[in-house]
Amino acid sequence: MKTIVLVGRPNVGKSSLYNRLTKTRDAIVADMPGLTRDRHYGKLTIGEDDYILVDTGGFEPDKKVGIQKEMAIQTKLAIDESDIVLLIVDARAGLHSIDQHIAEIIRKNDKQKMLLVNKSEGMLDENALAEFYKLGFKNIHKISSAHGDGISGLKDFISQQSSEAGTYDDADNKYPKISIVGRPNVGKSTLINSLLGEDRFIAFDKPGTTRDAVSVDFNWGKEKFILTDTAGIRKKGKVFESVEKFSVIKTLNAINFANVAVLVVDAKDGISAQDMHILGFILESGKSLVIALNKWDSVSEYEREKLKSDIDKKLPFVKFAEKVFISALNQDGFPLLMKSIIKAHKAAQTKFTTPQLNSVLANALLSHTPSIVKGIRPKLKYAHQGGMNPPTVIIHGNHLDGVKQDYIRFLESFYRKAFDLTGTPLRIQLKNSTNPFEDRAQAGNKKTGLVSRRREETAFREKMKKKQVN
Repeated sequence: MKTIVLVGRPNVGKSSLYNRLTKTRDAIVADMPGLTRDRHYGKLTIGEDDYILVDTGGFEPDKKVGIQKEMAIQTKLAIDESDIVLLIVDARAGLHSIDQHIAEIIRKNDKQKMLLVNKSEGMLDENALAEFYKLGFKNIHKISSAHGDGISGLKDFISQQSSEAGTYDDADNKYPKISIVGRPNVGKSTLINSLLGEDRFIAFDKPGTTRDAVSVDFNWGKEKFILTDTAGIRKKGKVFESVEKFSVIKTLNAINFANVAVLVVDAKDGISAQDMHILGFILESGKSLVIALNKWDSVSEYEREKLKSDIDKKLPFVKFAEKVFISALNQDGFPLLMKSIIKAHKAAQTKFTTPQLNSVLANALLSHTPSIVKGIRPKLKYAHQGGMNPPTVIIHGNHLDGVKQDYIRFLESFYRKAFDLTGTPLRIQLKNSTNPFEDRAQAGNKKTGLVSRRREETAFREKMKKKQVN
């Protein structure tokens, strides 16, 4: 997954562009310079390709003290680690000396880059772009992040870039890839060290010890895997150091390229809001999931049962994932953990036959039919497999726009039980069938339809009456 970073001096519209591209309101937008001080990261989808989009604070490289200095350090790190750099300037304010300084820094990096002249709505190309050619960019594009002008052209530029993402090494596709993720200090590095039987990664009782996503080969019996240790993802307000802030991006990349994500949770602390944030990204990426509840030796049997109950209440959307109690320090629970990982990986690669899917669909319709919407009941005709990792079922029919989300969840649950899918998400896609003769029938009705003929006959009679009167 490529990383795209938005760079520019304060108040040029970076956050507005970020919100428009990610289709969110995560970045605060106001007509006030320096509002964004922390880094925002989100998902940008163009066609079938996904990207990580990074919104940075206002870049003032000349500042040597204060918060502006820290923001400049973060932005330089983001530029170094990115795949595509988008420099944003303000067409209304014109070329600024800071723009020239930033452009000089970006040109020194061998990255795909583009200059975006923002706030150019209603301006002619020669008026909006003329003075910015001095910045020496080959690709210059006029946009308006507030009004959406030029956004499609920007997306075309991004999708045309052929360079591979440099944030993750995905050279070996033969073996299942497992990413160990979670909050800081829950025992991720200790878990991998215990699985490997050696101190390969630094494990220290202090949050933030691991700063990068590092992979290593791992054998379990006759099975071979690639294990990836990742930096802990903590709340934005508690991420202080610039190096740690970009390690979040590398962790998200590691999740995206994994086959199975193992979410490590501290059994003493239970499920936190940050755990749910990580789960959301795993599910959005469609990855298989195993929840490892670490440090179980420090909790009582009563607390374990209470923790299981809390997880079921807080996380009803991940009931498909197995929960395993382990102790990374004492190497307890590893056989069950690896069994769950292998099971989840195999479930994600399940192949269905079309007769099997249609048989399950028929049983689901007998059990529960979709609700009538505006006097019409959606008709689900047939199903076939649309892909794996995660398994995807495509259902064709008529009036499927009226199918509600709760019925789609019912179908997901029905298929999951029918095929015993554990540890992997399942996606249901609905497609309305098209009638190849519909246009022809409508064209014919215009000329020979019963209503049209009656209107023509009535008009002819009235015309004849007027002639007789005259």
